[in-house]
Amino acid sequence: MPSEENFSCSETEPVFFDCVGGGVRLDRYLVENVDESREKIKESIVEGLTLVNGVRVKPSYKIKKGDSISFIPVPPPLTTAIPENIPLKIVYSDESLVVVDKEAGMVVHPAPGHETGTLVNALLGMKFFRVEEGDLRPGIVHRIDMDTSGLLVVSRTDTARDYFVSLFKEHNIVREYTALVFGIMDSLEGTFSSLHGRNPGNRFMFSSLVKSGKKAVTHYRVIETYGDQASLLKVTLETGRTHQIRVHFYDNSHPLLGDKLYRRNNNFLIARSASERLGRQALHASKLGFIHPVTGEEIIFESDLPQDMAETIEFLRREIYQ
Repeated sequence: MPSEENFSCSETEPVFFDCVGGGVRLDRYLVENVDESREKIKESIVEGLTLVNGVRVKPSYKIKKGDSISFIPVPPPLTTAIPENIPLKIVYSDESLVVVDKEAGMVVHPAPGHETGTLVNALLGMKFFRVEEGDLRPGIVHRIDMDTSGLLVVSRTDTARDYFVSLFKEHNIVREYTALVFGIMDSLEGTFSSLHGRNPGNRFMFSSLVKSGKKAVTHYRVIETYGDQASLLKVTLETGRTHQIRVHFYDNSHPLLGDKLYRRNNNFLIARSASERLGRQALHASKLGFIHPVTGEEIIFESDLPQDMAETIEFLRREIYQ
């Protein structure tokens, strides 16, 4: 079976699947099991990058029990990220790594539609590393969404990169978020444990209500409530799937305030007003901790809430308790 970590389209090593069931089209099976669009998956199959039992097949091929599938994504066109003079809040840096407190609105690495102005462009401009031709995400070992703020670590050496990839794969890293969600949770603390895959009805969304996918585990603790309108939570990730926190709370009827993709109609008028004022998902990566790859020291970084989320909380308090 494939690794539980999010599949990255920058990888060139094949991902292997040993099928325990059959009767499903190859392209549909891969849509449910890798983080790639249906179009990219079809292109990989047609180009012969994806093989079944070592043989090229069509996207419509019906997989059989015992089939061995090897999937390689279509590589992106070669390009070079451009160093740019963009200010960043650097929390920590040494010869092995950099910890950044990212502002909401910044994309982590270049991608179609966001070729410049990213965290990678800024780090290159600050000379934290150099980029090789075709590498759009040098040093990036994890990421947070464009409209999520907060802490992330970037490796500066190949050794550090391999180390952090291993840490994330083994879930040996502390990642805590602060979130604002609609409504009141059923309990003061709890856990969401589910499968995680693409939403079959919207390829831009993910879902925890899929029949097959990767394991996703999210823990939460209620910090403060605002009448029946909203809740402030501390959220801890055990796994790190794409949009995981946003998906888990959305699928459990408590979407994040300000989330433009994972949103539901509701009658929480004050929380909806707060959501509109915020204008982006109310999610902040507030704590990051790990064992240093060289010194062996355990280090923890914490980030205060950004102004927009702090002001949203004050608005909720004022409107509810005035």
